[in-house]
Amino acid sequence: MLAVWTGDWSTMVRLIGGFMSEKVVLRQKSNFDTELWATDPEDAQAQELKPVEHVFALSPYGMLLASLAGCTAVLLTTYARNHQIGLEEVELRLQFDRDFAKDCEHCEEIGDLKEIIAEEIVFKGNLTPEQRKKLLAISRHCPIHRMVSEGIEVRSRVVDA
Repeated sequence: MLAVWTGDWSTMVRLIGGFMSEKVVLRQKSNFDTELWATDPEDAQAQELKPVEHVFALSPYGMLLASLAGCTAVLLTTYARNHQIGLEEVELRLQFDRDFAKDCEHCEEIGDLKEIIAEEIVFKGNLTPEQRKKLLAISRHCPIHRMVSEGIEVRSRVVDA
């Protein structure tokens, strides 16, 4: 079923409770074994993380979070391996938030919203404070991190088969 919203945004805010949030946690060991966990995208109040077994279990926001976490984890694990840093595991906790009631009380279009991705990084292993600081700096070099934080132009067009 496809539904199209035809009302105004302030009505939508009241209908959905004014808040949207999704969480993803990705754990990656030094051998690149990876686990992905996420909250239920169908339940706006969900707090419990469940293993993600199929990509279609994620919403588009969850896919973005998983992509950012996966890219960052591989970058950090590879960097640590190549520089003999004792990183045993990296855990990334990402949360997408949008507060409709606050950000869109009088907005007319979805482009008026402010969206935030909060990222927490947990390093496991025998690391010095300098190594932890360096890994944090390296995490910002993930291509997806740069695209999300700096923006990217998407050019779409229809082509014949």
